Amino acid sequence: MIFGNIQNLKEYAFLEDAVKECFDYAGSHDLKAYEKGSHEIDGKRLFVNIVEYQTVEAEKRFWEAHREYLDIHLMLDGTEQIDLNFIQDMDVKDYVPADDFLPMDGPKNSSVVLKSGDFLICFPSDAHRTAVAAEKSETIKKAIFKVHI
Repeated sequence: MIFGNIQNLKEYAFLEDAVKECFDYAGSHDLKAYEKGSHEIDGKRLFVNIVEYQTVEAEKRFWEAHREYLDIHLMLDGTEQIDLNFIQDMDVKDYVPADDFLPMDGPKNSSVVLKSGDFLICFPSDAHRTAVAAEKSETIKKAIFKVHI
């Protein structure tokens, strides 16, 4: 996992081209104006999901990871905590290929708090639990870029 802010993108020159393409896209498009839903960038290779939801207590959320896509969570508005662990430390359930969804249960190892401009890149070994309230429940808007690997 990589946690950062788009103001410091020059520090991430080592990132793969497809990941940098997501940040270029974010810099040249008004993602805050996008409607909720999935927006194609380059077919199934690269797309962005715009989500809006209310953050809640961690106990009300689920753990997940993905095998086919990297997740790049880019906060557009609000504050959200994302809990993290490695899948090898979790009780992994049955993979759902149609949704590229690997459910699991287990404890958090750490967490990050995303505010406007912050991003989190989750790789296949990164279990993550999203939509957790940081200090209080609030409505957030976030772009989740999906990069086929």
